[in-house]
Amino acid sequence: MLVSGEQIEIAFADERAVITEVGATLRSYDKAGRPIVEGFEPHQMPDACRNQICFPWVNRVGSGEWSYSGRVAHVGADNVVNRTLNHGLVRWRPFRVDVAERDRCVLSYVLYATPDYPFVTKFEVAYSLDEGGLTVTSTVTNLDEVVVPFTLGYHPYFATSGPNIDAASLHVPARSFVEVDERMLPTGRLRPVVGSDVDFGQPRALQGAVLDVTYTDLVLDESGLFTVTLTDVTGERTRVSQDGSFPYFQVFSADTLAPERRRTGIALEPMTSPADALRSHDGLVTLAPHEKWSGAWRVQRDA
Repeated sequence: MLVSGEQIEIAFADERAVITEVGATLRSYDKAGRPIVEGFEPHQMPDACRNQICFPWVNRVGSGEWSYSGRVAHVGADNVVNRTLNHGLVRWRPFRVDVAERDRCVLSYVLYATPDYPFVTKFEVAYSLDEGGLTVTSTVTNLDEVVVPFTLGYHPYFATSGPNIDAASLHVPARSFVEVDERMLPTGRLRPVVGSDVDFGQPRALQGAVLDVTYTDLVLDESGLFTVTLTDVTGERTRVSQDGSFPYFQVFSADTLAPERRRTGIALEPMTSPADALRSHDGLVTLAPHEKWSGAWRVQRDA
């Protein structure tokens, strides 16, 4: 038995993706045999939240208590130094495979109350391939008797053709970024992107850029999508787009990973909120009993 459970393969034209039962994780995604995401092998566990889903909170939440709808959460810490619990709860849980078709699959998981998150929700994710690339659609349903808060994010790492990301360039059309403290938790202040070290409002090379930053005030196109473009030294472009349900975007240049993984790929992460939103309520999504929320993001590779 594989450590990531059942492997669900979908394909369209020359594109292929594999999603795992554990965490409903995008283990691999390639076009004409060239990797689009930097994935992991079937027998491996994903390191550094590699391509995993972050629910019911994105990024990290500070340890200690928080409360909502009259219920109190008691949050532990998997990052002992920063006293935070990172990347949610579902990424290591076995999902149910509801649909497995040639070019589409749907997986779901019912998250029951835990000390870290004392609410009951159903999370559903659909992966589909077509001429527009890979579309990932999420649906959250409140199965509880009270108003439920949550945040959601995805943590895909994208591949480039070189030994590291330095020769690639990045374009992030955002106006603001979230200021954080020494624990990597938001201070409550937004800072302007223009003129800062994290200004990628015009495409520029990643060499020398150390990034672990949450962008917001995103610039949308005519169709209401926000798009980040990663351009390889070969000229190939990977576009990551998200709809208005994801008003935040994280870029992580992987400088703090183990040496063999350091800057070999770049994490480009659609998010509904910044870190610690269960406390700050910045970007927090709330659902009444039986209410549903849905949002989508997409990846497209072109020359």
